Amino acid sequence: MFSVSCLRLRQIVPVVSQTVRKKSLYNRSLQYFFTKNLLITNSVSSGIFMLFGDLIQQEIEYRRGLLDRRYDWARSARMCIVGTALGPMHHYYYLYLDKFIPKATFLTAMQKIFFDQLFASPGTIILFFLGIGYLEGKNTYKVVSELREKFVYVYLGDCIFWPPVQFINFYFLPSRYRVFYINFATMIFNVFLSYMKHDFKEK
Repeated sequence: MFSVSCLRLRQIVPVVSQTVRKKSLYNRSLQYFFTKNLLITNSVSSGIFMLFGDLIQQEIEYRRGLLDRRYDWARSARMCIVGTALGPMHHYYYLYLDKFIPKATFLTAMQKIFFDQLFASPGTIILFFLGIGYLEGKNTYKVVSELREKFVYVYLGDCIFWPPVQFINFYFLPSRYRVFYINFATMIFNVFLSYMKHDFKEK
């Protein structure tokens, strides 16, 4: 009986030990990416998710016959560069927003959504069009003209998409996960944003 118990124990111990090591590795990874190197994580993920959002939109355009080739990698690179550049702005914005409105209640979530739509969304849209426009080699007049033509439409889409997404963000998520969650949600929104930037023409 004792020998059987010892045999079972020898079988269980490696499994438990392996589970503990996996959990420890998982915790160390979370700490590395979302505590020690949060700014880098937020910036890089912002660029990567914007890149994927544009690739999804290009795939849609290709299947609709709007593109001669499947992917324009220069276009995607511009999206990635601008997304990465916007990462630090979002990083510090949400850090200060959480300090300014620290609690996670229904009221504070609504307050944060209000500030988000009033300041962060218009600022991000403006910087996005300026950044992409200048990387495309356009002059200031053409960049500003495109921004004026498309800003209202993009902002209306922003107001439909982001408030429910941000409610989950502000009400349920810890502060250190905010920008990564936003970057992932932005990948979905960037399909629309890429369409507005590259295909939309005001009638």
